[in-house]
Amino acid sequence: MNIMDSENRVVLNVGGIRHETYKATLKKIPATRLSRLTEALANYDPILNEYFFDRHPGVFAQVLNYYRTGKLHYPTDVCGPLFEEELEFWGLDSNQVEPCCWMTYTQHRDTQETLAVLERLDLDTEKPTEEELARKFGYEDDYLKGTVSWWQHMKPQMWSLFDEPYSSNAAKIIGVISVFFICVSILSFCLKTHPDMRVPVIRNITVKTANGSTAWVLDKTQTNAHVAFFYIECVCNAWFTFEILVRFISSPNKCEFVTSSVNIIDYIATLSFYVDLVLQRFASHLENADILEFFSIIRIMRLFKLTRHSSGLKILIQTFRASAKELTLLVFFLVLGIVIFASLVYYAERIQANPHNDFNSIPLGLWWALVTMTTVGYGDMAPKTYIGMFVGALCALAGVLTIALPVPVIVSNFAMYYSHTQARAKLPKKRRRVLPVEQPRQPRTAGPIGASIVAMCPKNVGLHTNPALAMCKPTFEVRPPSIVPTPMMLVPRDSTYKPTVTTPTANSGTGGLTITALANATSTNNNSTTTVNNNSKNSANSNNGTGGKTIANSNSQSSIVKSASGQLANSVLKSNGTTAKEANGEEKSFL
Repeated sequence: MNIMDSENRVVLNVGGIRHETYKATLKKIPATRLSRLTEALANYDPILNEYFFDRHPGVFAQVLNYYRTGKLHYPTDVCGPLFEEELEFWGLDSNQVEPCCWMTYTQHRDTQETLAVLERLDLDTEKPTEEELARKFGYEDDYLKGTVSWWQHMKPQMWSLFDEPYSSNAAKIIGVISVFFICVSILSFCLKTHPDMRVPVIRNITVKTANGSTAWVLDKTQTNAHVAFFYIECVCNAWFTFEILVRFISSPNKCEFVTSSVNIIDYIATLSFYVDLVLQRFASHLENADILEFFSIIRIMRLFKLTRHSSGLKILIQTFRASAKELTLLVFFLVLGIVIFASLVYYAERIQANPHNDFNSIPLGLWWALVTMTTVGYGDMAPKTYIGMFVGALCALAGVLTIALPVPVIVSNFAMYYSHTQARAKLPKKRRRVLPVEQPRQPRTAGPIGASIVAMCPKNVGLHTNPALAMCKPTFEVRPPSIVPTPMMLVPRDSTYKPTVTTPTANSGTGGLTITALANATSTNNNSTTTVNNNSKNSANSNNGTGGKTIANSNSQSSIVKSASGQLANSVLKSNGTTAKEANGEEKSFL
């Protein structure tokens, strides 16, 4: 019973830790690596009778437990990508993780997505190498050949100078100049609307007096911005135009540059200045021409250009992008509450007599509900009845809850991006490279012929002295001489070698047994030699006429076939239990 139980068990050595289980356990999950274990695999050790896998032993404990119980749990002391790689190696599906471990297991996916987003934001402040620049700007082949032109050498420098403020000291100076012109442009746009900064337009109007004489009066029709603001705008937009052209010419990818949101704001704001100049010159006499100045408000959007100089602004914008679902949900519930409470307060104020009713329509109630739910409370509209006050209290409470619920999600997203950015900045850029080296596989030898060899054990291992492993020594069993087995031949793994073995026939002349082995090879088998030891009869035979020999000896009936390539095949046939000897009796060979 114990022998049968040991035959049904299998030993798995994973990372130096031995695991023992039943073969039937590994068959529970088919089409996996462990369900297809055979002794023909290269990682099977016949000496120790175990399978060795150089994998993570901690993960394998959970893998083996999955075979035993059918439930896959995630170890908390292992990183998620490592766990996925191990499951992929063992042929298991990572989606089979139990629900109790699913949240912990999928945290690494969120981290990987966050790191991928931060990679796209280009927050690195370290100067790239020349090879990385060549790969980025598409002249890697010329860089490897050493044929980089002056323009290919200048283009990355121009791009780094105007688009990467932290790449060098000169780039920092250019960045400071760019920020200065942005601030001056925004300040000029705001100050020119101040009444003290505007110049009135005076018209001289001629009128007739009561006595019939003519007189003239001065009339203030409109005010224009001071002319100094025009020159400031010209200087600032000249810099912006120059910056856009240089960045466009030196950009590594023109399509990506044009479709960038910040660049779209930049060249639309710059284009609005030139459109404004054309309108002031050719369309100033048209009525309502001042309305066209409303489109110049897009120049305020130049503030988003500061995101190139501040990683915090990039993270803030990315936080709003990542929290788009939560913000959409917030707006939905806010609009729903505004409509409900505006309708309620409108009808609540009409139930009782209220001469000072401020809610004459539901649209007016929408404004009151929006101000109340956002906890602003201007006080321009307020309910006067008790029912209206009760509706107003419910509106305020609903607004606080509606706004407060999605805010923690947005805050957590910002904290996540910011913490990963800080950790990424402290991460060393250069790491030691690990080369993937494949473990060599030893060729497996064929089984014994004519002798039963239990195991092969080299003495330098030290296992031959252990009594428990005494079976590893080769043992030989002498078979009865009456049994004549079929001749066997060890054929090397060569598709061009095709031996032919004939059945043994009795030799009436000598009374002995003659065995003939013929080795028929391809056209390259020009020097093949066939030797058969026989002390009573020697005959020479050439397979192809090029000097082959045949020598017969009935004591051992051994056939040795050697091909031109140096491959050797032995065919041993024991008829009387004696070992094979050559004709001269000096050299001996046995299995």
